[in-house]
Amino acid sequence: MRRTLAALALFTLVAAGCGSDDKDTSTTAAEHNDADVAFAKDMVPHHEQAVEMSDMALQKAENVKVKELATRIKAAQGPEIKQMKGWLKDWGESADDMGDHSGMPGMDMNGMMTDAEMKELGAASGAAFDKLFLEGMIRHHEGAVTMSQDELAKGKFPEAKTLAQQIIDSQNAEIAEMKALLGT
Repeated sequence: MRRTLAALALFTLVAAGCGSDDKDTSTTAAEHNDADVAFAKDMVPHHEQAVEMSDMALQKAENVKVKELATRIKAAQGPEIKQMKGWLKDWGESADDMGDHSGMPGMDMNGMMTDAEMKELGAASGAAFDKLFLEGMIRHHEGAVTMSQDELAKGKFPEAKTLAQQIIDSQNAEIAEMKALLGT
């Protein structure tokens, strides 16, 4: 009888331990929803394009303040890309269907530049580059703010909502800075 009770107690402890591991995994999975997945999947290529634009600015911009802004954008968005890709992996989502939406004809996914606009930016230099970069990045940031507001309204994953608020705050400040650089 003692042996049976001891075995039952041991089984209960082992099962409880296994169950809590499963519960922790399902709790983590349950903490996000489709809006969180869409936010990460759409924001990754969006941020990647901003990093690409910033790389161009670091080489081509005439105005030192534009180069400084590009440095900050790249420094902020690079780690955010890695963070969002990590979430997607944790959620069992494929990164394969994240793509560059800018190549689609007439596609302007939340401020993303089209292939033609990216080529125009790449071909520009000096003050003309600075103007195109600032105008394009303002539109780009406005799109990211809209995407982030949608995440705040519909998302569930606390870390994604925190990132969305950070994006709203930082990119609205950068929009004001870029408008000032343009004199608008």
